[in-house]
Amino acid sequence: MTEIAFHFNAADRLDHVCRLLRKALSRSARAVVLAPGDTLADIDTALWTFSALDFIPHCRASDAPGLLQASAVVLTGELSDGLPHHDLLVNLAPQVPRGFERFARVVEVVSTAEADRAAARQRWKHYADRGYRIDRHDLTEA
Repeated sequence: MTEIAFHFNAADRLDHVCRLLRKALSRSARAVVLAPGDTLADIDTALWTFSALDFIPHCRASDAPGLLQASAVVLTGELSDGLPHHDLLVNLAPQVPRGFERFARVVEVVSTAEADRAAARQRWKHYADRGYRIDRHDLTEA
């Protein structure tokens, strides 16, 4: 069964996603980041600029199949059958991703904004109602 984790109180969601992906890659995991279009552009930029010492190979789901296979991280606005990775899904979308159960692990990154927190509560309820065990990580306690 898919492991679900919520990372709450991310002061800077993009920075947290970059750090999360860096950690996943250090453990040889491959990831998909699901987010709305404008957020995808911000993540793409952040992955190039967040650290002078680290490079996180990434591409967009719309890129060529060979690039998708070679990239450790795929950025997408929707989950599709053509995505090559199923280790980790990082969800920044406001709704539960259709097809999330194909992934070994889902991480929901939640900011301190009330609208984001309210949407996260609905996603939490969705997972819990279906019997998923949920790990909670309060980033203010880290």
